[in-house]
Amino acid sequence: MKHIFQKGKDSAKPTLLLLHGTGGNELDLLPLAERIDDEASILSVRGNVLENGMPRFFRRLAEGVFDEEDLIFRTKELNQFLDEAAEKYDFDRENIIAIGYSNGANIAASLLFHYQNALKGAILHHPMVPRKGIELPDLSGKSVFIAAGTNDPICSPMESTELQSLLEKANAKVELHWENRGHQLTMNEVEAAALWYCKVL
Repeated sequence: MKHIFQKGKDSAKPTLLLLHGTGGNELDLLPLAERIDDEASILSVRGNVLENGMPRFFRRLAEGVFDEEDLIFRTKELNQFLDEAAEKYDFDRENIIAIGYSNGANIAASLLFHYQNALKGAILHHPMVPRKGIELPDLSGKSVFIAAGTNDPICSPMESTELQSLLEKANAKVELHWENRGHQLTMNEVEAAALWYCKVL
């Protein structure tokens, strides 16, 4: 997978896995990572799927309708890539925090839904529920921050609370942060995520 790796100043810190939104790339979320933890290593990945020339992490059938088969395949592909990257760049595979926006947040949530030890935690900006009706692994010890917009036309508030509930039922610790905005990523929610990160870690 096309990616950037930047070794951090403190190897004891988590590696921040950056996952962009539709049409983004591996450079998009670098400023966010600096706000969250400027001493941590960064692994920023570009999605392997193109939709009308725009990079994404998995295919969709329509707005808000995921291609479930492709989602499962791409989640596995990303999980395996993390195994390989940890070996190649010599970082702790058990200490990865994902930071995802929109489509990137959805694939990060999918990692949590499908693999018990894929991530230590996640900051999810405007995520949706990746899959319905499946049993999640035990996520005890995992911490998740969800930033959601009360007027988000793509990801309804109900979707955000449902995701919180599903993760909590799987024993993850979840903080849900609301912005009175739409689907855009705001500085406020990034600052809230940074505070959460300091508190949790």
